[in-house]
Amino acid sequence: MRFTIDEYSKQFKISKELINSKLRSKKLNYIIEDGETYIIILQSSLNEKTVEEMKQQREEKQHVDIVTQKMTVSMILALYKKENEHLKQKIKELENKIDSLIADKENMLRQERDRIEQLYTTKDEQLKNILELMNKKFMLEQKMATVHEVTLSNNEETQKVQNLSHVELKAYLKTLELESYQRKIIKKRFFDALDNDVRIISQNGKLYLDFDKYDYSDLLKF
Repeated sequence: MRFTIDEYSKQFKISKELINSKLRSKKLNYIIEDGETYIIILQSSLNEKTVEEMKQQREEKQHVDIVTQKMTVSMILALYKKENEHLKQKIKELENKIDSLIADKENMLRQERDRIEQLYTTKDEQLKNILELMNKKFMLEQKMATVHEVTLSNNEETQKVQNLSHVELKAYLKTLELESYQRKIIKKRFFDALDNDVRIISQNGKLYLDFDKYDYSDLLKF
């Protein structure tokens, strides 16, 4: 029969240190298999009772190992099942939280959309009011301009009637047989004397001559 060091120690009530010492001194027969040391004892050297006890011990040990192994597997399965339930609960909580966040986000987006629409509605009303005011102002200005043009036109007509006896200097010079440079000299002469000569009439940047009242021979000579 063969015994492990633990089995030999229990069976023969010998400490492991003493067993290892005997093994080193080769006082015990042994073999090594898969890294495990087994002490070899001839079955004939053991009494029947001892052999029976050893068999019973080995059977009990095998039974304990099987039960322990089964318990270990059951414990692992139970642990996995518990962990699985815990993960399912966590997943459910996360899904509920995600749904709540999505709902909050959609609500915020709806509120923001409503706020922007209200803002644009208000801006549209303000713009509409501004355009109406601008349109009213433009229409009023148009009416005022029409009245001003009519008044100005009447004044111009009156002035034209008053100026029928006046002759524009530029038009008069064109009727004379003069060179271009000569006309320029005469025109300059009239402009130079404008402020000091009552005979020269200025209207709208143009010079007019009144031959019915005045003589301009001194200014027209060349």
